[in-house]
Amino acid sequence: MNDRKSIFITGAASGIGRETALLFAKNGWFVGISDVNESGLKNLETRIGKENCFFGVMDVTVPESVRKGFDAFAEKTDGKLDVLLNNAGIVKFGLFENVDLEIHHRIVDINLKGCLSCAYYAMKYLKQTQGSRIINMSSASSIYGLPDLSVYSATKHALSAMTEALNLEMERHGVYVCDIKPPYVNTPLLEVNEDVFSISKMGIRMESGKVAETVWKASHRDKLHWNIGATASLAFLCWLMPFAQRFIVKMLTIPSEEGGRS
Repeated sequence: MNDRKSIFITGAASGIGRETALLFAKNGWFVGISDVNESGLKNLETRIGKENCFFGVMDVTVPESVRKGFDAFAEKTDGKLDVLLNNAGIVKFGLFENVDLEIHHRIVDINLKGCLSCAYYAMKYLKQTQGSRIINMSSASSIYGLPDLSVYSATKHALSAMTEALNLEMERHGVYVCDIKPPYVNTPLLEVNEDVFSISKMGIRMESGKVAETVWKASHRDKLHWNIGATASLAFLCWLMPFAQRFIVKMLTIPSEEGGRS
Protein backbone atom coordinates (compact mmCIF):
# COMPACT_ATOMS: atom_id res chain seq x y z
CA MET A 1 0.00 0.00 0.00
CA ASN A 2 3.05 2.22 0.23
CA ASP A 3 2.11 5.50 1.94
CA ARG A 4 -1.63 5.33 1.34
CA LYS A 5 -3.48 6.17 4.54
CA SER A 6 -6.13 3.87 5.95
CA ILE A 7 -9.20 4.07 8.17
CA PHE A 8 -11.21 1.24 9.75
CA ILE A 9 -14.89 2.04 10.31
CA THR A 10 -17.32 0.01 12.40
CA GLY A 11 -21.04 0.33 11.72
CA ALA A 12 -20.16 1.29 8.14
CA ALA A 13 -23.19 -0.10 6.32
CA SER A 14 -25.37 2.97 6.81
CA GLY A 15 -25.63 6.44 8.30
CA ILE A 16 -22.53 8.15 9.64
CA GLY A 17 -20.27 5.17 8.96
CA ARG A 18 -21.29 4.96 5.32
CA GLU A 19 -20.89 8.70 4.71
CA THR A 20 -17.49 8.66 6.39
CA ALA A 21 -16.34 5.74 4.26
CA LEU A 22 -17.40 7.53 1.07
CA LEU A 23 -15.69 10.76 2.12
CA PHE A 24 -12.37 9.15 3.01
CA ALA A 25 -12.36 6.97 -0.11
CA LYS A 26 -13.01 10.09 -2.20
CA ASN A 27 -9.91 11.62 -0.62
CA GLY A 28 -7.74 8.66 -1.55
CA TRP A 29 -7.74 6.66 1.68
CA PHE A 30 -7.99 2.88 1.86
CA VAL A 31 -11.15 2.18 3.82
CA GLY A 32 -11.96 -0.77 6.06
CA ILE A 33 -15.73 -1.20 6.25
CA SER A 34 -17.26 -3.50 8.85
CA ASP A 35 -20.77 -4.18 10.10
CA VAL A 36 -23.15 -7.05 10.77
CA ASN A 37 -25.23 -5.83 7.80
CA GLU A 38 -23.61 -7.73 4.93
CA SER A 39 -25.92 -6.44 2.19
CA GLY A 40 -25.26 -2.85 3.25
CA LEU A 41 -21.52 -3.47 3.15
CA LYS A 42 -21.71 -5.03 -0.32
CA ASN A 43 -23.60 -2.00 -1.60
CA LEU A 44 -20.97 0.32 -0.10
CA GLU A 45 -18.14 -1.77 -1.52
CA THR A 46 -19.67 -1.35 -4.97
CA ARG A 47 -19.77 2.43 -4.49
CA ILE A 48 -16.19 2.68 -3.28
CA GLY A 49 -14.61 0.02 -5.45
CA LYS A 50 -13.00 -3.22 -4.28
CA GLU A 51 -9.53 -1.85 -4.87
CA ASN A 52 -10.19 0.99 -2.42
CA CYS A 53 -11.65 -0.88 0.52
CA PHE A 54 -11.60 -3.92 2.76
CA PHE A 55 -14.97 -5.60 3.24
CA GLY A 56 -15.58 -7.48 6.47
CA VAL A 57 -18.69 -8.69 8.30
CA MET A 58 -17.80 -8.18 11.96
CA ASP A 59 -19.80 -8.37 15.18
CA VAL A 60 -18.28 -5.97 17.71
CA THR A 61 -19.94 -7.87 20.57
CA VAL A 62 -17.81 -10.94 19.81
CA PRO A 63 -14.12 -10.33 20.65
CA GLU A 64 -12.88 -13.11 18.37
CA SER A 65 -14.82 -11.61 15.45
CA VAL A 66 -13.18 -8.26 16.18
CA ARG A 67 -9.69 -9.74 16.38
CA LYS A 68 -10.09 -11.56 13.07
CA GLY A 69 -11.51 -8.43 11.46
CA PHE A 70 -8.55 -6.24 12.33
CA ASP A 71 -5.98 -8.91 11.50
CA ALA A 72 -7.55 -9.42 8.06
CA PHE A 73 -7.63 -5.67 7.46
CA ALA A 74 -3.97 -5.31 8.47
CA GLU A 75 -2.98 -7.89 5.88
CA LYS A 76 -4.21 -5.43 3.25
CA THR A 77 -2.38 -2.43 4.73
CA ASP A 78 1.04 -3.88 5.58
CA GLY A 79 0.11 -3.84 9.26
CA LYS A 80 -0.71 -0.14 9.37
CA LEU A 81 -3.83 1.66 10.57
CA ASP A 82 -4.03 5.45 10.60
CA VAL A 83 -7.53 5.90 12.03
CA LEU A 84 -10.00 3.70 13.87
CA LEU A 85 -13.53 5.10 13.87
CA ASN A 86 -15.53 3.42 16.62
CA ASN A 87 -18.93 4.13 15.12
CA ALA A 88 -21.06 1.01 15.66
CA GLY A 89 -23.93 1.66 18.03
CA ILE A 90 -27.62 1.11 18.72
CA VAL A 91 -30.29 3.07 20.55
CA LYS A 92 -33.65 2.26 22.09
CA PHE A 93 -35.95 5.03 23.27
CA GLY A 94 -38.15 4.47 26.29
CA LEU A 95 -38.41 4.81 30.04
CA PHE A 96 -35.91 2.58 31.81
CA GLU A 97 -38.48 0.14 33.19
CA ASN A 98 -40.29 -0.13 29.86
CA VAL A 99 -37.26 -1.37 27.92
CA ASP A 100 -36.45 -5.08 28.12
CA LEU A 101 -33.38 -5.88 30.19
CA GLU A 102 -31.97 -7.84 27.25
CA ILE A 103 -32.03 -4.67 25.14
CA HIS A 104 -30.32 -2.65 27.89
CA HIS A 105 -27.52 -5.21 27.94
CA ARG A 106 -27.33 -5.21 24.15
CA ILE A 107 -26.82 -1.45 24.15
CA VAL A 108 -23.93 -1.82 26.61
CA ASP A 109 -22.44 -4.70 24.61
CA ILE A 110 -22.37 -2.77 21.34
CA ASN A 111 -21.93 0.87 22.35
CA LEU A 112 -19.30 0.39 25.05
CA LYS A 113 -17.87 -3.12 25.10
CA GLY A 114 -17.75 -3.16 21.31
CA CYS A 115 -15.67 0.03 21.24
CA LEU A 116 -13.43 -1.39 23.94
CA SER A 117 -12.77 -4.57 21.94
CA CYS A 118 -12.08 -2.63 18.75
CA ALA A 119 -9.61 -0.29 20.46
CA TYR A 120 -7.91 -3.28 22.11
CA TYR A 121 -7.37 -5.29 18.94
CA ALA A 122 -6.55 -2.29 16.78
CA MET A 123 -3.95 -1.01 19.20
CA LYS A 124 -0.93 -2.94 17.93
CA TYR A 125 -1.53 -1.64 14.40
CA LEU A 126 -2.16 1.90 15.58
CA LYS A 127 1.03 1.88 17.65
CA GLN A 128 3.14 0.98 14.65
CA THR A 129 1.60 3.70 12.46
CA GLN A 130 2.98 7.20 12.87
CA GLY A 131 0.39 9.86 13.74
CA SER A 132 -2.45 7.35 14.17
CA ARG A 133 -5.61 7.95 16.16
CA ILE A 134 -8.82 6.54 17.57
CA ILE A 135 -12.04 8.49 17.03
CA ASN A 136 -14.96 7.38 19.19
CA MET A 137 -18.50 8.30 18.18
CA SER A 138 -20.01 9.65 21.38
CA SER A 139 -23.18 11.76 21.72
CA ALA A 140 -24.76 14.86 23.17
CA SER A 141 -26.18 12.49 25.78
CA SER A 142 -22.68 12.16 27.26
CA ILE A 143 -22.96 15.79 28.47
CA TYR A 144 -25.86 14.94 30.78
CA GLY A 145 -27.90 11.73 30.96
CA LEU A 146 -31.11 11.96 28.94
CA PRO A 147 -34.48 10.53 30.01
CA ASP A 148 -35.74 7.85 27.60
CA LEU A 149 -32.08 7.17 26.82
CA SER A 150 -30.73 6.27 30.24
CA VAL A 151 -28.56 3.28 29.30
CA TYR A 152 -27.57 4.75 25.94
CA SER A 153 -26.47 7.90 27.78
CA ALA A 154 -24.54 5.78 30.27
CA THR A 155 -22.58 4.09 27.49
CA LYS A 156 -21.71 7.43 25.92
CA HIS A 157 -20.62 8.87 29.30
CA ALA A 158 -18.40 5.83 29.76
CA LEU A 159 -17.04 6.07 26.22
CA SER A 160 -16.07 9.70 26.80
CA ALA A 161 -14.30 8.74 30.02
CA MET A 162 -12.42 5.99 28.20
CA THR A 163 -11.54 8.49 25.47
CA GLU A 164 -10.03 10.87 28.02
CA ALA A 165 -8.06 8.11 29.75
CA LEU A 166 -6.70 6.64 26.52
CA ASN A 167 -5.84 10.12 25.26
CA LEU A 168 -3.43 10.34 28.18
CA GLU A 169 -2.26 6.72 28.14
CA MET A 170 -1.56 6.46 24.43
CA GLU A 171 0.33 9.73 24.12
CA ARG A 172 3.57 7.88 24.79
CA HIS A 173 2.91 5.75 21.70
CA GLY A 174 1.98 8.70 19.49
CA VAL A 175 -1.67 7.57 19.23
CA TYR A 176 -4.17 10.40 19.62
CA VAL A 177 -7.62 9.55 20.99
CA CYS A 178 -10.68 11.79 20.72
CA ASP A 179 -14.46 11.62 20.44
CA ILE A 180 -17.24 13.31 18.50
CA LYS A 181 -20.49 14.31 20.19
CA PRO A 182 -23.26 15.02 17.71
CA PRO A 183 -26.88 15.78 18.62
CA TYR A 184 -29.67 13.79 16.96
CA VAL A 185 -28.49 12.84 13.46
CA ASN A 186 -30.69 11.91 10.52
CA THR A 187 -29.75 8.22 10.26
CA PRO A 188 -31.65 4.90 10.18
CA LEU A 189 -30.78 4.64 13.88
CA LEU A 190 -33.38 7.32 14.65
CA GLU A 191 -36.18 5.94 12.49
CA VAL A 192 -38.49 5.38 15.45
CA ASN A 193 -42.22 4.79 15.40
CA GLU A 194 -43.03 6.10 18.85
CA ASP A 195 -43.26 9.79 19.75
CA VAL A 196 -40.09 10.99 21.47
CA PHE A 197 -40.51 14.35 23.17
CA SER A 198 -36.82 15.30 23.02
CA ILE A 199 -36.80 14.70 19.25
CA SER A 200 -39.93 16.81 18.76
CA LYS A 201 -38.39 19.50 20.98
CA MET A 202 -34.87 19.59 19.56
CA GLY A 203 -35.49 18.13 16.11
CA ILE A 204 -33.18 16.12 13.89
CA ARG A 205 -31.27 18.86 12.13
CA MET A 206 -27.90 17.26 11.49
CA GLU A 207 -27.11 15.06 8.49
CA SER A 208 -24.66 12.16 8.44
CA GLY A 209 -22.45 13.98 5.96
CA LYS A 210 -21.85 16.79 8.44
CA VAL A 211 -20.65 14.31 11.06
CA ALA A 212 -18.45 12.62 8.44
CA GLU A 213 -16.83 15.99 7.74
CA THR A 214 -16.09 16.29 11.46
CA VAL A 215 -14.48 12.85 11.41
CA TRP A 216 -12.26 14.12 8.61
CA LYS A 217 -11.27 17.15 10.68
CA ALA A 218 -10.67 14.99 13.75
CA SER A 219 -8.34 12.82 11.65
CA HIS A 220 -6.10 15.80 11.03
CA ARG A 221 -6.39 18.01 14.13
CA ASP A 222 -5.78 17.39 17.81
CA LYS A 223 -8.93 18.13 19.78
CA LEU A 224 -10.19 15.90 22.58
CA HIS A 225 -13.96 16.44 22.43
CA TRP A 226 -15.70 17.56 19.25
CA ASN A 227 -19.03 19.08 20.37
CA ILE A 228 -20.90 19.77 17.15
CA GLY A 229 -24.27 21.28 16.31
CA ALA A 230 -26.65 21.70 19.23
CA THR A 231 -24.26 19.72 21.44
CA ALA A 232 -21.93 22.70 21.55
CA SER A 233 -24.73 24.91 22.90
CA LEU A 234 -25.78 22.30 25.47
CA ALA A 235 -22.20 21.82 26.65
CA PHE A 236 -21.72 25.58 26.95
CA LEU A 237 -24.92 26.05 28.95
CA CYS A 238 -24.02 23.19 31.29
CA TRP A 239 -20.56 24.70 31.77
CA LEU A 240 -21.88 28.23 32.25
CA MET A 241 -24.68 27.24 34.63
CA PRO A 242 -23.76 23.92 36.26
CA PHE A 243 -26.45 24.52 38.89
CA ALA A 244 -29.07 24.55 36.12
CA GLN A 245 -27.99 21.43 34.24
CA ARG A 246 -30.86 19.29 35.49
CA PHE A 247 -33.43 21.96 34.70
CA ILE A 248 -32.07 22.53 31.18
CA VAL A 249 -32.11 18.83 30.31
CA LYS A 250 -35.53 18.30 31.90
CA MET A 251 -36.97 21.17 29.88
CA LEU A 252 -35.62 19.66 26.66
CA THR A 253 -36.59 16.05 27.28
CA ILE A 254 -39.71 15.77 29.46
CA PRO A 255 -43.17 17.14 28.62
CA SER A 256 -44.36 19.56 31.29
CA GLU A 257 -47.46 17.51 32.06
CA GLU A 258 -45.23 14.53 32.82
CA GLY A 259 -42.70 16.48 34.82
CA GLY A 260 -43.57 14.57 37.96
CA ARG A 261 -42.02 11.39 36.62
CA SER A 262 -38.51 12.84 37.02
